[in-house]
Amino acid sequence: MRSTTTKSQVLRGAREGTPFLLIVVPFAMLFGVVGTEAGLNLREVMAFSVLVIAGASQFAAVQLMAESAPTLIVIVTALAVNLRMAMYSASLAVYLGAAPFWQRALIAYCNVDQTYAMSVQKYEKEPQMTVSERVAYFFGVALPVFPSWVLCTYLGAVAGTAIPPEYALDFALPIAFLAITAPMLRTLAHVAAAIVSVVVALTLAGLPAGTGLLLAAAAAMLTGSEVERRFGDRWI
Repeated sequence: MRSTTTKSQVLRGAREGTPFLLIVVPFAMLFGVVGTEAGLNLREVMAFSVLVIAGASQFAAVQLMAESAPTLIVIVTALAVNLRMAMYSASLAVYLGAAPFWQRALIAYCNVDQTYAMSVQKYEKEPQMTVSERVAYFFGVALPVFPSWVLCTYLGAVAGTAIPPEYALDFALPIAFLAITAPMLRTLAHVAAAIVSVVVALTLAGLPAGTGLLLAAAAAMLTGSEVERRFGDRWI
């Protein structure tokens, strides 16, 4: 009975995660194109998508590399963009912390915006799910996302500049983050941090080597922490 339930959760997660392909496919293809245009060879582009698996930070790192930014700036910027993964992990630990170590290691590898957002929403709606069911659902969501990410990165890297600019694949990035971030702005701290990050990032957009993004991230985290300290987890 347990194996049947686990299998059904995997299938359920895969079914509910499939719509993310509307974002993942063009986003991955775009990274393949951008990576090759930045001077990376096919092996290096694929290594980015297989080892890093973090679209926004991959774009930030490649852009800085193309601008010949110092290696330290590239690394720090990519880590800053990806700091949200640490918060994702802390949130998932409440639901998946009792899973075996090897499962938690794979979950950490597959922990991206899409798998996190879909899984946490499911866990909150169905608190009766067992740990094994939660793990199965998480991997189910990841099932259509990750192979598509790698394959479409390859297609984009091979196609390169052959993809016409009028296809406008870069629409995927803002849409993806709007779709994932907007429903999560539930408290005053979330909203304050989001507003500050946008204002500071736009104000400091002219700073070299992506330092404006780092300062915006730091300002947002400080703002969110202070608002939460003053007002608690007050919902909007």
